[in-house]
Amino acid sequence: MIKFDAEKFIHEGEKVYNLRDKIEAIAIQLFNDGIKNIFFTGSGGSNAVMQPFYYWMESKSNIPSYLTTAADLLASGNKKIQKDSLVVLLSKSGDTKETVAIAKKMEKLGIRTVSFVNKDNTPLQRHSTYTINTFGYHPQEMAFYFFIGKIMAKKGEFLEYDNFAKELKYLPADMNDVAKQVDEQAKQFAERYQNAGYQIWIGSGDLWGTTYCYSMCVLEESQWLRTKSVSSPEFFHGTFELVEKNVPVILLESEGNTRPLDERVAAFAKKYTNEFTVFDMKSFPLTHISKQFRALVEPAVMWAALRRVSIHLEKIRNHPLTKRRYYRVVEY
Repeated sequence: MIKFDAEKFIHEGEKVYNLRDKIEAIAIQLFNDGIKNIFFTGSGGSNAVMQPFYYWMESKSNIPSYLTTAADLLASGNKKIQKDSLVVLLSKSGDTKETVAIAKKMEKLGIRTVSFVNKDNTPLQRHSTYTINTFGYHPQEMAFYFFIGKIMAKKGEFLEYDNFAKELKYLPADMNDVAKQVDEQAKQFAERYQNAGYQIWIGSGDLWGTTYCYSMCVLEESQWLRTKSVSSPEFFHGTFELVEKNVPVILLESEGNTRPLDERVAAFAKKYTNEFTVFDMKSFPLTHISKQFRALVEPAVMWAALRRVSIHLEKIRNHPLTKRRYYRVVEY
């Protein structure tokens, strides 16, 4: 397999798992101080990465939560942000302009912030109440599982948290297995759609962020391919009119509560296009993850599968995933 280092991924997983005690301590301190509501905010793909955790809280917690882009929040503000609110920020570089501006604004207002970064000594870290630095270790979602999971556990809303957290230690190994399992499918997909003029990507629930991010941040930003991302419940309110025989439709199928919505999409797509692809969470073994926790880890697991598509696209199209025309290249 090209660009696949199983041992390195396991090693990175161990490093991020070792941050568990630190992350849980921050979560406990914040919970003990009181949390009226939680705002998840960042820019672009960072918001998409946080979407599953916002979705988790929305569906399972009594703590009100909100997901908004940093630029929107700067422009419009939000009356629900008060002294006992918690603002959760994500910026891998730690210097994303709008995200740093939010941290500075919250700092002036005396509102607590927790920032997730991948680098040390960043502007975001300097202006945040707490910083969780994962140093780029993968899976990056693990830090959010510890943070949000512990808050919900303290609230009495996730009594199985300790068992879940223990199983996360083996998530990188399971993700490696998924990468191996899906690699040939990913290669064939990349070969078939490397120059597709238009693709429709569909997902639901806690895979919506993954769907949106892969469509926008990988296929559009990193490969300059034209795509449309749409959620399964919204698909039948506009986008499905664009499905034709030769239009590629790709479904990231959840095994959570929204799976029936995905199945409805699959039934339609199979009928009206001969270019339908599904990446189904139920097809992945995940030998170390209990059945009750499988839906929780699907954002990280699906990224392991899609990463293989990215690697093959990069090679087949001779287009490095780091290549940009505009992003951080020109003024905008």
